[in-house]
Amino acid sequence: MVDSLLKFGTFIPLCNQLSASPSSSPRSLFMNSLNIHHSPTAAATTSNQPSLLVFSGGTAFNGVVEELKKLTTSVAHVLPVSDDGGSTAEIVRVLGGPAVGDIRSRCLRLSDESTSEALAVRTLLGFRLPLDARQAKLEWYSIVEGEHPLWKDVSKPYRETIRAFLAYFQNQILRRTNESFSFSNGSIGNFFFAGARIFFQSLDAAIFLFSRVSQIPTESLVLPVISTNDRLTLGCELWDGMIIRGQNEISHPTSGSFQLIDKVNSSALPSRIKRVFYMSSEGSNLLHEVFPPVNPSVLEQLRNVDCIIYGMGSLFTSICPSLVLLGVGEIISSRSCAKVLLLNGTYDRETSGFSASCFVTAITDALNRTYGHLNNSLKNNPSQYINTIFVPKDGQIPVDIEILAAQGIVHVVHVESVQDPKVGIVYEPTSLIQALADLLIGSTNTQS
Repeated sequence: MVDSLLKFGTFIPLCNQLSASPSSSPRSLFMNSLNIHHSPTAAATTSNQPSLLVFSGGTAFNGVVEELKKLTTSVAHVLPVSDDGGSTAEIVRVLGGPAVGDIRSRCLRLSDESTSEALAVRTLLGFRLPLDARQAKLEWYSIVEGEHPLWKDVSKPYRETIRAFLAYFQNQILRRTNESFSFSNGSIGNFFFAGARIFFQSLDAAIFLFSRVSQIPTESLVLPVISTNDRLTLGCELWDGMIIRGQNEISHPTSGSFQLIDKVNSSALPSRIKRVFYMSSEGSNLLHEVFPPVNPSVLEQLRNVDCIIYGMGSLFTSICPSLVLLGVGEIISSRSCAKVLLLNGTYDRETSGFSASCFVTAITDALNRTYGHLNNSLKNNPSQYINTIFVPKDGQIPVDIEILAAQGIVHVVHVESVQDPKVGIVYEPTSLIQALADLLIGSTNTQS
């Protein structure tokens, strides 16, 4: 573990250097101090493993991440930055910026746990404070002051690095004298992430730091679909014309900021979702539709990976926000690689009454930007975006084979499933990754 500390002991002097040199790039100074040159393309192409790009949210796909590592670690995980629930919402409310909860969640799933210290770091960054506000604040102070038992197996270089950003986060909270921050149910990883993002004024640099602290394999990339320091709100338009603002309100509305989320039993939407789009939460365009550019690293990965996967999860609030951005549909439709839809095993508030072909239509409309500004729309067929569908056995979503065939999709693979007590039918991880391995072998043989 000591050999992989990446000179984090140099961080405290670096803080002083950055404070004294505001005109310098924090990200470049930080990476130079570590003597590391981070290149997503190089990481993906120097490996003999199959390379994948996965569009997903922060929860549903997490269950298969550990098993996926056995097939390949050369995976670009593309995640939205519009989550506005839980402790993420409190950070965004007080400090602004993009939501980092889904990114933090995926980073933790990818992090190392092979040594006692690696496991201790993962446990610390994955820790949640109590729901009781008073107890949460007391425990937070114990952590940020370095006195909490969670620090027991964390060595001094890691401890100093992590505490520096937690303290910086605390300092930013204290500076907002007109806002009262609630630590209730707060994620230590989210606080660390927010501190790093604000310090470096770069979401990419914060992900880079988090990835190194938690020892994510260098060929595994966690990419925000939009690389921004701005606060963005997700909006959706229903077929009855109604507009809903906020990912949480669309997907699983709650009556309180810290109410535990129930994604399965949320009330039905008044009508089906027609499209999702981005809205500004700041400045002169407050709550107007905006068109942020896609993270260039996402487009770069899409051009080179062996397989593109639309992960299971919330269709319109986890998957589609990454698909509606300019350039994504253009590149995916041009690729001849495997393009796999992992069909959900259960209905949720967003997909009530859907069949498999409805999922395909929603993804196609998002990538074609069918209901956005007409000047930016595409006319590609569903089969240009999806050529294989994985279906969990005993799942709720009906597979309408004839309509799928009319959409140009004939390759349907049924995969073993298990019953999850919280969300219902989900893929059995080993079976899912084996099916994916078989598909990639078949795809390679066909291309050769």
